[in-house]
Amino acid sequence: MLLQQIAMTVAEGGEHEPAPLWAEPWVFGVSIFTILLVLMFVTWSYSNLGNRHTVAEEHADPHRQHPNKHDHGQGH
Repeated sequence: MLLQQIAMTVAEGGEHEPAPLWAEPWVFGVSIFTILLVLMFVTWSYSNLGNRHTVAEEHADPHRQHPNKHDHGQGH
């Protein structure tokens, strides 16, 4: 069915005018660029969250599911 519709459309060959736009074409480009720029700055604002606290040393816990095989004798 779809192939028949495509074949009929191609066979018609008539020029159809494009759908009307509610704004000038450059408005779409500028608005998309602005939205992506805002999203970039939101993402960039979260870039320093790992630096808020000092790094705490992890102790070797012998009861965890997959113990670290390279704990340098800190466990048991």
